[in-house]
Amino acid sequence: MMKCPICSSSKLVFLMPVYDDRYGYDGRFPLHQCKECEHKFLHASFNQDTLKTIYTDYYPRSALHLESYEPRKEIRGFRSWLNGEKRLAYCWVPKNVRILDIGCGFGETLGYHRSRGCDAYGVDVDENIRRVAEAFHFNVHVGPFDPDLYNPGFFDYVTMDQIMEHVTDPLETLRGIARILKPGGAVILSTPNAAGQ
Repeated sequence: MMKCPICSSSKLVFLMPVYDDRYGYDGRFPLHQCKECEHKFLHASFNQDTLKTIYTDYYPRSALHLESYEPRKEIRGFRSWLNGEKRLAYCWVPKNVRILDIGCGFGETLGYHRSRGCDAYGVDVDENIRRVAEAFHFNVHVGPFDPDLYNPGFFDYVTMDQIMEHVTDPLETLRGIARILKPGGAVILSTPNAAGQ
């Protein structure tokens, strides 16, 4: 019997079949919602090889060139609130800390953190980050997030920008993050609004 990955309730309702309307990955996937905690999730199983293929071959980063790489910029001022830039997790990390960015994409945040004196690490399943990491000497694990790769209490901050909705077991991911954070450390997450129009 299918259960909610958050609260383990079996009180689920089928919402609709969904498909990838952005990058063209094949298939339709059933979207469910838990009646107890209201968590929405896909009833689909993606193994690590499938995830690697989706992110490496379907996300547009394969078309990006190293010559066009630029670190993220500092976000400042009231206008940044108005245009939504302050929604990004990376802009809340202070200078001179040890940071892990899970889902670091093309590495723009790693360059940003490095320029601010941070000891920056990244994780991404997209193979395209490998060429960026090699060119700019970033410390990146290519593959899924695995807390066992890091010592307990190693990081001051962990960020996940629009990543939590991609993981198959959100609670296990958060437990792993808790293990690698220092006492008093923080995880900063951003997620899309599933109820947004």
